[in-house]
Amino acid sequence: MQYICFAPEEGALKGSRLQVKAIISHISRVQITPDTPNLTVVQYARAVALLLLGGTLCPDSLGNLVSLLYLAKLEDIVAARNYSWGCVLAFYYRELYNASTKDKAAIGGVLQLVQSRIIPLCPGLGAPRVHMGQHSIDNNCVLPAAPYGAMWNCERTFTRTVRTTVRVIRDILDEMQYDHLYDMESDVIMAYAGDFNPQLWRSICPLIFYAILEMHHPERVLRQFAMMQNIPDQPDTRDMSLHKITRSNRTGTDWVLQHILYITRWQR
Repeated sequence: MQYICFAPEEGALKGSRLQVKAIISHISRVQITPDTPNLTVVQYARAVALLLLGGTLCPDSLGNLVSLLYLAKLEDIVAARNYSWGCVLAFYYRELYNASTKDKAAIGGVLQLVQSRIIPLCPGLGAPRVHMGQHSIDNNCVLPAAPYGAMWNCERTFTRTVRTTVRVIRDILDEMQYDHLYDMESDVIMAYAGDFNPQLWRSICPLIFYAILEMHHPERVLRQFAMMQNIPDQPDTRDMSLHKITRSNRTGTDWVLQHILYITRWQR
């Protein structure tokens, strides 16, 4: 634990996973000031990044343990900001697949993505906003608007919100028309699309996160980019077996070598 200067108490470490509450407790005890040594600041940043990775971006279905596997990627805290967001999507896609099985009762992954999408897209399922609040002011200056993902972090009403009745939720989804859907972010996406290679943000490519390897298929959701949606091709059955690959009983596996064909495909 030298990377984060932390010695967990007995029972906080479960194999190669650390309890989330132990990391939070450690972070809360560290005081960062202008005079704090740089090494302490870096160790603190690693602990926060570890908590974000294992507790928010890539949490398991229980959400109470964080894999120490991430620490190796945080040794160079400056280089860590260059890592691909695709690993988060890979983990999320795998959790969606696992949650689709009939014996699964919980789901992991970055569920904030689901929240930020379902609220504006499906008014019948999301809780309507009651009050958006005023612009934040600091020293007579208006602060920037909150990130899109925080749009649901305001006062809402749940009087007309479906919560646990699965049959009603299915009926709402079945009866929805195209004009009932509105995507607040599609205009934002299209506004910036011209600044990037369109082949990049519409790329059909593998997303890799250690043992997890999932295919990214934006061609199946073109309507969210205000584009005409054609009938997608049949899924490649060879990709279906990727859902079954896990790190269980695979200690010492070189995942770069294991996924070399897909890594080569991604680099193209």
